[in-house]
Amino acid sequence: MHRIIALLTSLLLLTSHAGANPSLWRGEWPDTNFGKSAITDWSEILSGGPPKDGIPAIDAPKFRKAGSERRISGTEPVITLEMEGQTPRAYPIRYMTWHEIVNDRVGGVPVAVTFCPLCNSGMVFDRRVGGRVLSFGVSGKLRHSDMVMYDRETQSWWQQAIGEAIVGDLTGTKLTHMTSWMESWDQFRARNPQGLVMDEPAYNRSYGRNPYAGYDSSRQPFLYNGENPPHGIPPLERVVRVGDRAWPLTRIRAEGGVREADLAITWEKGQASALDHATIAKGRDVGTVRVRDGQGRDVPHDVMFAFAFHAFWPDGKWMVR
Repeated sequence: MHRIIALLTSLLLLTSHAGANPSLWRGEWPDTNFGKSAITDWSEILSGGPPKDGIPAIDAPKFRKAGSERRISGTEPVITLEMEGQTPRAYPIRYMTWHEIVNDRVGGVPVAVTFCPLCNSGMVFDRRVGGRVLSFGVSGKLRHSDMVMYDRETQSWWQQAIGEAIVGDLTGTKLTHMTSWMESWDQFRARNPQGLVMDEPAYNRSYGRNPYAGYDSSRQPFLYNGENPPHGIPPLERVVRVGDRAWPLTRIRAEGGVREADLAITWEKGQASALDHATIAKGRDVGTVRVRDGQGRDVPHDVMFAFAFHAFWPDGKWMVR
C-alpha cells in the first residue's frame, strides 16, 4: 500500500505541476477571478483526480432520530455539532468520506460541515460572510494535500484546513470556525439518545467503506511535497490543533490528557480511525479528543495530520512537552 501511494503521488505530482496554471483552469472556472489570489506559487495547487463537483457536496441533508439508526457501527466516527437550544446532530464520516462537504442549516444558522480525508481534518464553519450566505462545493483541487472548496456564489476557492478564501473575489475572507468534534457513534448516542443523525444520502456509494485503506499508516501523505514536521513527528501522526498550537495525539494519550495554555484536552478510547482498515468500523482505535477552556466550555479545534499543521502553520507552536 505504501509503495502504491508513493508511486501515484510521484506520477500525479509530475502531471499536476505541468498544469498548475490559472490560464488552463479558466475553461472549467470561467467565473473565478484568478487575478485576485493569496497564492504566490500556483504549483502548490494540484488536481486531486475528480473534476469540479466530481465529489458531490450534500445540500439540505435529511436526518433521522439517533435511536432509529441501525446501519452505523458503534465505533464509527461522526462529526458532532451541539448548538445551544438545538437538537444535537451527528454527521457520520461514512458519508463525509464520499461527499466531504454538507451544507446544512441548524436553528437558522447556515453551516458547512467539512471533512478532508487526506488531512483527517473535520471542521464546521458558519456559511455567513458579509451579510451573504454561501454554499460550498468540492473543487477537485488540493493544496498541501488539503481539500480546496469553492463557493457557488462567487466561485472563489477556499482552503478547508484554515477556512479562508485563497483565490477569487473573496480572497482573504475567513469563515467562522464553529465548535464541533469527532467522536464515536456510541459516544454520541449515549450522550444524546434523542439526537439526530444525518441519513444516508441518495447516491450510489460504498458507504461504510474506506477508499484510503492504510493511509494513516503511510510514510508520506498523498500529493504532498512539502517539509516534514519537526521534532521527528511522523507526517501522518494525528495532532490536536487549537489556533496555531498543535499537541501530538501520542502525547495526549500517553499522559492521559493535558492541561496547559488555559486548556484541558482529554482523550477517551472507543473511536475507530476512518483511514485505517478498508471497512471504517474495523479501523484501529484512535480515541476521541475533547478540548475545553477553564470554564469547561468546548473550544473549536481540529484533529489533523501533523504534515498539514506544519504546511499551514509553518511558524506554529508544537506542544511536545
